Amino acid sequence: MKNLLLRLFKSKKKFNQDNLVKILFRFHSNIFDEELVETMWASIIDKKRGLFKLESIPFYAPEVASNDIIFAEFDSKEQMLTYRKTENYSGNSTVQIILLDISKDINLIRDEFKKLGCTSEKVNEKYFSMEIPYSLDYRFIKKKLNELEATDTISYA
Repeated sequence: MKNLLLRLFKSKKKFNQDNLVKILFRFHSNIFDEELVETMWASIIDKKRGLFKLESIPFYAPEVASNDIIFAEFDSKEQMLTYRKTENYSGNSTVQIILLDISKDINLIRDEFKKLGCTSEKVNEKYFSMEIPYSLDYRFIKKKLNELEATDTISYA
């Protein structure tokens, strides 16, 4: 519960906790070259039709982003709601960032992107996932990503 509240606080979005559900995503990761599972929070849009709005920033799951409207249904094998497809894309993008230069503070790098309008979720001291809202001009974000990659500070996908 503490992690959920901390994650919701960081996202600066207001939620009705009773309206949140956890959804399982199972996918093949090109980064790890294996099948992975990730769970994310979503708000209920229409439970009977299986429609939910993704509230989390994906750490690894490809082709989904926060605010996407997704279809999920209960899977008896997984014993939980499981992602099946994206119904409507939000236009937001997700970038995975690995810190290469361990002398740098990952939180300061995250702060640089926050100033540009991007929110992020830190996995550990070397990795974070960042949301780029559709309303931002991606060129400025890309420029910053490329600058940091050119100095071998980060790598991103």
